[in-house]
Amino acid sequence: MAARSFGKTRRPGDLDAATVTRESYVMIKTQSRKHPPHLPSLDRPATILLLTTCTKNRKQILACDEMHRLVRSAWKLHDDFPVGRYVIMPEHIHLFIGENNTSSVSLPNWVAKWKGYVTRRWHRSNDRPIWQRSFWDRQLLGSATYESKWIYVHWNPVRHGLVAQPK
Repeated sequence: MAARSFGKTRRPGDLDAATVTRESYVMIKTQSRKHPPHLPSLDRPATILLLTTCTKNRKQILACDEMHRLVRSAWKLHDDFPVGRYVIMPEHIHLFIGENNTSSVSLPNWVAKWKGYVTRRWHRSNDRPIWQRSFWDRQLLGSATYESKWIYVHWNPVRHGLVAQPK
């Protein structure tokens, strides 16, 4: 027995607009084509974000080996966004992240997950809360923008008088 939908007879296996995904549409369209379609969303360069998050009340607790290990472990465990270059300052972190194409986790939820991981494992309870509630993010469009932001982040410890030269 065929299902009825909006007055049209449907056969088992027919797709309607509610069940068509981008991937299934591409498969259906390419079955009748000799060449695959060129989809515009795949032609654009990947998005890179510069994310900055600070400690609550700018407590200077981040620049130590233990915190560095915790933060890296959190990013490794919660890998919804790929983390690239980063700099950990005493009271804030700058990190460059790639876009998330494979997970349904939003950027705010991802940041909350790794901040929570770090907070739960931080041994000095008198430092809690560790993090400010929110964060700043900036979408970097093009390699020139990325390069200028990396120079800023890379030299940040020098500008703050923490080191003579960046590592």
